[in-house]
Amino acid sequence: MLKYWVEFFDDLQNVRGRSRNTVMAYRRDLEIYNDFTETTSDIEKIYDFLQKRGLSKRSQARVISSIRTYLKFCELKGEKADELRSLRPPKVKVGLPKTLNLQDFERLVDAAVVEDLQKTKRNQLTLLLLFGLGCRVSELIALDLHDFNETQGWLKILGKGGKERLVPLTDNLLMGLTHYLKDVRPNLIKLKSNAILMNDRGKRPSRVDIWRWLDAWSKKAGFEETISPHRFRHGCATSLLEGGADLRSIQMLLGHSSIQTTQVYTHVNQKQMKSEIKKFHPLSDVEK
Repeated sequence: MLKYWVEFFDDLQNVRGRSRNTVMAYRRDLEIYNDFTETTSDIEKIYDFLQKRGLSKRSQARVISSIRTYLKFCELKGEKADELRSLRPPKVKVGLPKTLNLQDFERLVDAAVVEDLQKTKRNQLTLLLLFGLGCRVSELIALDLHDFNETQGWLKILGKGGKERLVPLTDNLLMGLTHYLKDVRPNLIKLKSNAILMNDRGKRPSRVDIWRWLDAWSKKAGFEETISPHRFRHGCATSLLEGGADLRSIQMLLGHSSIQTTQVYTHVNQKQMKSEIKKFHPLSDVEK
C-alpha cells in the first residue's frame, strides 16, 4: 500500500473537507496507482498501464490528476517526488454537455405516471426538483425537511465540500413541494426520517433509486438512452442562460466553485446561435 495512504485520505476528508464521493473517487484512482507501483517504478510507463486497463482518455486524465495530488501531499510530508515533474495528464477533448429541453422534460413527466397516485406525485416532484434546482443527484437525495423554507420560498442545498447554498424556488416548484410535503409524503413514509423524498420502501432514496427511476421513465418516454441527472442540471443552466440570466447567478445556483466551470454553457449557447444564423440568415443561401 502507498506510504501515506491513511494520512492522505484523512487530510482529504477532515482537513480539505472533500465529499464522500470525491474521497471514494481518489481511492479508486490511487488503488490503480498502487497496482502500477507493484509492477514498475518507471513512471513513464503509467500511460501504457492505464491504456491496457481500458481507461478512456478522460478517465486516464482523472487518475493522473489524483496521482499528482497524492505526490504533492508526499512532498508536504518531506518526501522527494521526482515523478511529479514527469506526470502530465493526456489531452482530453472537451465536449459540450448534453442538455434537456422543456419538451423532453414534459415527456418524462408524463412517463413518470404510475398506478399509485402518491408515487406518481413523488416521481413528478423528483423531476421538478432536478430540473428546477439544477442540483446534483447526491444533493437531491440529501435534502431534508429543515432545508425547506416555505415562507421565504427557498431550499438549502449542501454541495461539494460541505458548502451550502440557498436556491430560490419558482412558484410552480414551491407549490408542488408544499403540496407534496403536506399531502403526499405522509402516505409514503414508513420509518422516521427527515428526508424530503421517499423511495418505494418509505426511506430516503439512494443514488441507485434515482438512476433506476430515470432509466424506467426514459425508456417509457421513448428515449434511446437514460436521461441522466446531469442532463437536468445542464438543461436548467442552459435554459437560464438563454432566458437572459447572468453567469454569476447560474454559478451560484449550480454551486460551481469556479466561474470557468459555468462558462461551458456559453459555448452551448454559441453553438445554438451558430445553427440559427446558418438556418435563418438571408446570406446563408447566397451562392458564392
